[in-house]
Amino acid sequence: MSNSNDEKYLPYAADAEVSLTAEELLVLQRQYEREFPRVRIQTKFNYAWGLIKSNTKREQQLGVRLMQEIYQEHAERQRECVYYLAIGHYKLGEYASARVFVEQLLALEPENAQAKCLHKLIDDRVSHEGLIGLALSGGALALVGIAAAAFFRRSK
Repeated sequence: MSNSNDEKYLPYAADAEVSLTAEELLVLQRQYEREFPRVRIQTKFNYAWGLIKSNTKREQQLGVRLMQEIYQEHAERQRECVYYLAIGHYKLGEYASARVFVEQLLALEPENAQAKCLHKLIDDRVSHEGLIGLALSGGALALVGIAAAAFFRRSK
């Protein structure tokens, strides 16, 4: 799923592209389920981390939700949640949210190599998708112009 442009940021941004195996994720899920409903924070964090690293959008969404719960309920764990929340939102294509979390981390740790690389990945993806959006909207505008011209020619 990674492209060659993203690979130059590895290993620092590896969490954005490398997922766990199904077996590894299953181990984390079983531990979480065994402890439910009184799941230890570390178990919940590990499971959320594994889900965020998934290639499946549904699992990524669950991972972000669990990580967000830890972030909101346990102030002492916020620092370690911020990076993975940024990764999760990045993988879900929620770049504005990803940027908020990664910039929060960079405000605390301006030299954090992982955060700097992730910030660059987010910026690159936003730029790339923005250019695609401009091309698509430009193409749509051109089609509207062509259709309008044809309409006016027929109405004469």
